[in-house]
Amino acid sequence: MDRDSYVYLLASKPYGTLYLGVTSDLIQRVWQHREKFVKGFTTRYSVSLLVWYEIHGDIMEAIKREKQLKEWKREWKIDLVQEKNPHWRDLFDDIVG
Repeated sequence: MDRDSYVYLLASKPYGTLYLGVTSDLIQRVWQHREKFVKGFTTRYSVSLLVWYEIHGDIMEAIKREKQLKEWKREWKIDLVQEKNPHWRDLFDDIVG
């Protein structure tokens, strides 16, 4: 049985710096970003708000979608967030439930 995988967008603040990633464990991965266990871009630019994500049936689908979205213009990624999360709420608490 395939495990769900996720493509996600983190932001530093509404309309701020964006980070696009892929994972098979969204809660753990976002927590790692928030706690700064992931050194690099997200730590350097304080990018830790989960503002958008989508679920895929397997990791290969998620990786394919991530690659597609990485080619998108910033404006299109902002539109993607605006469509599902117009107030740029941090969705982390929603998924931890």
